[in-house]
Amino acid sequence: MPAPKKTARRSLLVTSAVLSSLALAAPAAVAAPKPSDSPSASASPSATPPASMSTVGGARLGRPGTQVNLASGVPVLPKDVTARSWIVADAETGDVLAAHNAHWRLAPASTLKMLFADTLLPKFPSDTKHKVVPADLAGIGAGSSMVGIKEEETYTVHDLWLGVFLRSGNDAVHVLSAMNKGVENTVREMNEHAEELQALDTHVVSPDGYDAEGQVSSAYDLTLFARSGMQKKDFREYASTVRAKFPGQTKKGKKGKKVRESFEIQNTNRLLSGDTDVPVYEGIAGVKNGNTTNAGATFTGVAERGGKVLLVTVMNPEKSEHNEVYKETARLFDWGFKAAGKVQPVGELVPPKSATQAKPGANPSGEAGGSGDGGGTAGTGSKPVAGAPAVDGSSGIGTALGITGGVLVLLAGGAFLVNRRWPLPDLVRRRTRP
Repeated sequence: MPAPKKTARRSLLVTSAVLSSLALAAPAAVAAPKPSDSPSASASPSATPPASMSTVGGARLGRPGTQVNLASGVPVLPKDVTARSWIVADAETGDVLAAHNAHWRLAPASTLKMLFADTLLPKFPSDTKHKVVPADLAGIGAGSSMVGIKEEETYTVHDLWLGVFLRSGNDAVHVLSAMNKGVENTVREMNEHAEELQALDTHVVSPDGYDAEGQVSSAYDLTLFARSGMQKKDFREYASTVRAKFPGQTKKGKKGKKVRESFEIQNTNRLLSGDTDVPVYEGIAGVKNGNTTNAGATFTGVAERGGKVLLVTVMNPEKSEHNEVYKETARLFDWGFKAAGKVQPVGELVPPKSATQAKPGANPSGEAGGSGDGGGTAGTGSKPVAGAPAVDGSSGIGTALGITGGVLVLLAGGAFLVNRRWPLPDLVRRRTRP
């Protein structure tokens, strides 16, 4: 059946005077000390959250335990959520509907790749080609998830990002980092970008999320990364692609000619691709999963239903059932869609520092290469449009196309302040997959 029509878009057009007054009324955000400032910071945190955490986004988000405003008509939170930390937020308004230890600094695993992608995606047009040399793959941690990149083979940036998003390939991350003047430079830029996003719980040591001493983030920060990334057309397309073709190794064919075949890769986000015990979640549009020894299972997802777009992050469920992180995420999504519009928020997702002042002439699309023409190169060969097939006959599921003038609205005559609300571009209503 066809996808339902879009509901009316929320208007972003407001006067600069009103926005300025909002900025004056906004509460000051207080951050806890950075991990690098604390000698006790490590990738293996204590079993209990600290008594005092960051208050970025609101004082209640800095308190340990579950924060929610239950009242008449508000559904009760699911009881079978065992994660150390989680958050449910409205992706468009930034309202945090409920949270549990939102600012607890924990090992992030590959969910940190959302920050990696948000930092590097704008730098390289997707059709840029790169021949992999041995140095590009140096320093990859033992037991890392890999997409299968081979030395002396040439890949496009589009190929590499498919490897990052679908297979969580640390090899793809290291190649892109090499293209970005190396791992050290990439880590520095990721930390700078985290600070720009006001993700002050985060300290990056390894760009791929591999366990490292002092590498931490939080459910709150991971949600900020997802929200920022989803402003970018190519990020949305990669994050929502279910399966795609990836270039293999060049070999000699029967007649002695060199042949390079491809193989299929599938997204490891089980709410997107499904599994034996986890169905595809209705309305899911990304984002990123992770799993390491110190982090346990982590996941941030975005889904749209009934005109609402929610972000849910779950970190390290205590329950060890198969796919538990996805099951708990689905329960929190279910609660969030029922509670949206009924529950009073306990905090907010803050906008980036730069979103407080938009500059005329800025490229609002966030598309890699900065074309901003809506055509996009990231989706070439893998367009996950609603109800449409993705690359090479694969069944990508649609998401977030339609950028409607950009994230920041520019008024005639110059820049203006944007406070609190930092809406996502409209998500495309999508058919329920079988």
